[in-house]
Amino acid sequence: MSMEPMEPLVDLLKTLAHPARLRILAVLRDGELCVCQINAVVGLAPSTVSEHLTELRRAGLLSERKDGRWGYYKLKPKRSLLEMVEVLWKYLDKTRPVHDDRKRALSVRMAPVDLVCSQNKSNNMYIKSMQGDKAIRREHPDRADVSVD
Repeated sequence: MSMEPMEPLVDLLKTLAHPARLRILAVLRDGELCVCQINAVVGLAPSTVSEHLTELRRAGLLSERKDGRWGYYKLKPKRSLLEMVEVLWKYLDKTRPVHDDRKRALSVRMAPVDLVCSQNKSNNMYIKSMQGDKAIRREHPDRADVSVD
């Protein structure tokens, strides 16, 4: 029986210990998304989303591809991580943030990527309304068409 060093496991667990990274993994479970789409779903700054995606890719959980100016990510764990990822779903599927993110991701996936990305850059209400952020209600109390879950 060969013994492996513990550091890779510790590094992986550190990567998974961030709520935003778990949310991103859960959203990508349903299929590939571009960085702008992920940003629209989780509602974090683009630079923050990019940092989290880099960490998840380095940990061997995601793959990346470029298509023109868009960067796409999909869940593609290394074979050695498949069992651990399957265990995550059992727990993540029971959480409100993951449930809400996956619901928003359905809307984001229906919109053309170039629309989501261009609106994301301009911080448009279209993206904010898809996020269901309670801050929208505070920023726009007169908007009856903005619903908050």
